[in-house]
Formats: sequence, structure tokens, C-alpha cells
Amino acid sequence: MYRLLEKLRLDRYLNSTLVLFMDLLMSVGASLCTLQLVTLFLGLTPVPVRFGILWLSCSVLYSFGFFYALRTYRSVIRHSTLREIARFTEAVVGKEILLGITVWLFPIVSLAGHRLPALLLLDLLLSLCALMLIRVAMIVCYDIVKNNLRYRKQRQRVLVYGISDKSASLVTRLQNSPHYKVVGFVTYGHSRRNLMIAECPVYYFETVGSLRYLQNRTDIDSVLFANKDEALSEQERLIRYCTDCGVKVLIAPPIDEVIDGKLMKQTIREIKIEDLLGRPEIEISMDEIVASFRGKTVLVTGAAGSIGSELCRQLATFGIEKLVLFDNGETPMHNIRLELESRFPELQFVPVIGDVRIQARLDYVFRTHHPQVVFHAAAYKHVPLMEENPCEAVLVNVAGSRNVADKCLEYGVEKMVMISTDKAVNPTNIMGCTKRLAEIYVQSLGLAIETGRIKGRTTFVTTRFGNVLGSNGSVIPRFREQIANGGPVTVTHPEITRFFMTIPEACRLVMEAATMATGTQIFVFDMGKSVKIAHLAKRMIELAGLEVDKDIKIEYTGLRPGEKLYEEVLSNTENTLPTTHDRIRIAMVREYDYADAASAADQLETLSRAVSIPDMVRLMKRTVPEFISKNSKFEVYDREVEKDKVACR
Repeated sequence: MYRLLEKLRLDRYLNSTLVLFMDLLMSVGASLCTLQLVTLFLGLTPVPVRFGILWLSCSVLYSFGFFYALRTYRSVIRHSTLREIARFTEAVVGKEILLGITVWLFPIVSLAGHRLPALLLLDLLLSLCALMLIRVAMIVCYDIVKNNLRYRKQRQRVLVYGISDKSASLVTRLQNSPHYKVVGFVTYGHSRRNLMIAECPVYYFETVGSLRYLQNRTDIDSVLFANKDEALSEQERLIRYCTDCGVKVLIAPPIDEVIDGKLMKQTIREIKIEDLLGRPEIEISMDEIVASFRGKTVLVTGAAGSIGSELCRQLATFGIEKLVLFDNGETPMHNIRLELESRFPELQFVPVIGDVRIQARLDYVFRTHHPQVVFHAAAYKHVPLMEENPCEAVLVNVAGSRNVADKCLEYGVEKMVMISTDKAVNPTNIMGCTKRLAEIYVQSLGLAIETGRIKGRTTFVTTRFGNVLGSNGSVIPRFREQIANGGPVTVTHPEITRFFMTIPEACRLVMEAATMATGTQIFVFDMGKSVKIAHLAKRMIELAGLEVDKDIKIEYTGLRPGEKLYEEVLSNTENTLPTTHDRIRIAMVREYDYADAASAADQLETLSRAVSIPDMVRLMKRTVPEFISKNSKFEVYDREVEKDKVACR
């Protein structure tokens, strides 16, 4: 019923055709009543049938003519004025005048004397009363319908997926919700039909047609999943059916996200592509992690970025003594500062605008706040952009990382955790190579401390992971923007694949690495299966309720400079060692002498500041022999380096 009212737009206004029909019905009804009342109260003989037909026919014709001519049905009923009522009266009077003339002149029957005036006067009064009453009734009904529609829109009608304990508990949690109304449960197959759970019926689906039948029968707006795992299990069936039928797909928050026993509207959200990408998240012992950070001063570089800001949010819950945020982005730093002030009013934190390329600024932060743990997340990360600006990539990712590591050593930091990337494995682009060079310097420094060649007590830990879902500039926000703008969605290659993980999971991995590290190590973890980007784009279009190639097109633009078709698998048993966690492993990588690593870092910084790109790239390729450029202008240096190797043999 409500969907029909919305289609007729009765939630905004009463349809003018409907108003005209109702007015006409009242006017003709009044004329019919007039015939009956005149016969009853004036003691007249029954009105001849031929006269009744004439009377009613003329009433229909003249009423319609005057209503249409005077546009009485076009006014907004709920805003009627006395002027509109006067126009209304004019139409009725005009109808009576023409009725009187017609009856007087028509030869079928003669109503002489007082009979005709009485008939017309009574019809006039009854018509006016009936039309006034119907207008009042329209206003009352309109208000009732509009209020009900407003309430209906405020409370989405949902079917809960499954009949597990978690699913059943949603009925209780949503019982007093002003935003959601559970109308039943839905399961696959008809084996559980006709059941009742928490006074709600259990429905079933098998095909998209059966879901469409349920949509019409129960007037649902959405299907609600109790958790992400259930949504993952139905992504190729129920979720696809929902997108075909225009039914929203929602996910409920975990029970610990319920505030003061109430499930707030913002905690239940529509399903996102991030929820369907994956694999079970890595389980990590948060108690042990919290214990290792409690009461300490922690510095996060790149604190306003995607990873850095999430690290700050998680660290804020660990009972740390002080949190120092270091970033060179003014507006992002301002935003994370406002967020931390709002969410964690008891947290002592210090936002610092600075650049890891500037040693004096770093020294000030270390000298002033003496951090005990440093998370180094500051980096340039966009592959095509760094391929076009290689000197800046070296200055930030290599020289900047070296500056942070040196300050950690100088000021006796307990532990430095550097955040790296899967693109550092057999790099094919400038960005990946700079991250590998940063790994080399940090690891060689840590090994030099362990062997006693350099005095210090800092433990250097590195974590590698793949693409982060929803991070700034990543593919998913880009696709969302393109879909919102009507397309096309651009994919570089139909076969390109990537590994994905969530931002919170990435940060928990970093925390776990900082906790479980026993020395200078590079941690990697099981990323699960890679995802084809073209498939990702199609699913995002479908989740938006649109059709691929009909509503939104997918265009293939070709691989960008330095871009791989397939990313390297991080956790092969052949190139990693196990840890106490079955999903986290230690990478077996080539070890470099600290003197060689420091010399290479010095030369690279000098060449990058001089913007001597050819010599700088040649040195990068000599230092990292596995760095082979792909789809890049720097491929020419691979041939030069290979010739040098042959000449030296």
C-alpha cells in the first residue's frame, strides 16, 4: 500500500485527477440525494426514470465543465483559502443555473411551480456541503497518510538473514529502534518455513523470483545480516538477488558496539565491497598488545594518513602515556586532532607538523618528547606518481626512513616499527624499490646493533602488507566516485589482480609485529586469495543497484608506468619462516652490511637532491638487483646494468 502511495506521489500532494474525480462524485451524489429528498419531503410522486437520467447526466456534464473551467481541482488542498472556496461556490451555482434551464426547456417532463426551485435550491445546498466535507476529509486523510509515510520512511522494514542465536538477538536489539522494524527472518530453502522465532515468521527464498515475491508480500526495504561472515557466504546468492530487486543489504554491528544497550542507526550500515572481499581477518591477542604499550610515549610518523590515523585511534585505547602525531599535512592533521579530542578527551596527545626529510625537526620531536616506541608510516605510496617524481620518492621513503631510524638509535627508542609494502618484493617501480631500500637500511642498522658493531638498544621491525581497502587514493574510493558520477569505471587491465586487507587489520598486524618481535625482522602475513580488479568493479556497480555496461561502463586504460599485472605472494613457505601465529611469518631476505647500506643511502640522497635522475636510478638498480622496471621509461637502465654485469665477469 505504501509503495503504491509513493508511486502516486501522495506523500507530497494529492493527485489533481483524483481530486477532480472526488469532487465530481460528490456533486453527482448530491444531485442523486436531491431527487430522493424532494420526493420524500415534498410528497411528490416518484420521479420518472427519464427525468432522473436527464438530471444526473446534466449534473455530471455541468459539474465537470465548471470544475474544469475554473480549475478548482488544481489548488493544493491543504493550503485552501477563502478565495478558492468562492471559486468552488461559483462552479456549483453555475451548475444549478444550467440545470434549471435544461429542465425547464426539456420536453420530457414538466416541473412547474415550486417544484423546480426547491429541487435546485436543495441540490445547491447539498452539493456545497458535500464538496466542503470531502475537502475537509481530504485534508485529514492527507495528513494521516503523510504522517504514516514519514514514520514508515523513518523505520526501514527489514528481514533478518538466518535463524541463528545472533540473528534472533537482533529482534530484541531492534525492538525499540526508531529506525528499523524487523518483519521476519529469511533463510535459503523451504525446510524451515512456517516457523516462528521471537514472534516473527520465517520466510524462505530460493531464486530471485522468490525474493521479489517476499518483497511485495512483506513490503521490505532491506535484508539485515547479523555479521560479515554470513554476508560473505551469501554474496553470490542472496546479496545478488537483493541488488537485482533493489533491496538494501545491511550489516549489524557486533554486540560490543551497542552503546548503553541501544543500537544506534549509524551502527547498522549498508554493505560495502570491503565486506565481500575477503577472508577471515587475522585473530590477534589484543590483551598482550595493550599490555606492551600501556604507560608509554608513542610517536607515529605519517599520523594523518590512512594507516597512521588508524594506528593513532587504536593506540588511544591502549592506555598509553602520550601520543605524538607527526605529519606534514596541515588539514589532515587538523582533522585527526579534532577526532582525537572528541573521541578520547582523556588522551594526552601532541600534534606536530613536520617532515621526515628535515632532520632538525625530527630531532626536536625526539629531544622534546623522548618516545619509547616509534611507528614509521610516513611515505609516498602512489606508484605512477612516484614513477614521474623519483627524486621525491627517494627523499621521503629512503632518506626520510633513514632519518627516523637514526633518531631512534640516537635517543634510545625501545622499538621502531616501519610500515612497508608488498611492492617492495621484486620491485618493478620506483616506489617499490624505495620501500625496499628503506627496509635494507633499517634492517642493516638493526643487525649491526645486534652484532655489536654499532652501539644502541633499539629493535627495528618491519611489516609488509598488500593494498589497504579504503585508504586515501586507493581503487575502491576511486571506483565509488566514478560510479557516483555516472561512470565510466576505469580499470587498467582486465586481468590485473591485487591482494587486499582492511585498515584496522593492517594496524593490528603492525601492533602484533611490534609485540612479538624478538629482533630485527620483516613480518609478512597470509593475504588470502588475490582479487581481480575488473571483478571488483563489477561487484561495486551491482551493489550500487546498477547494471554493468548498461548503466555504468567499464573501460580498460592499460597498465600504468611501473605497474605489475600480479602482485607477489608474501607468505610462501619457501621464502618465509613460521612464527607463533599461524597467519604471520618472517620474510627471508638478503642481508646487507650496514656500511654498504648507509653509503648507498647517502649517495641516493645526494643524487635525488641534485635531481640527477639517471645516476640515481642506476644506483637503485645496482643496490637492489631484483629491481626490474616494467612498463616504464627506466627500463633502459636495466639493459645498462645488465651490460655492466656482463663486462665485469
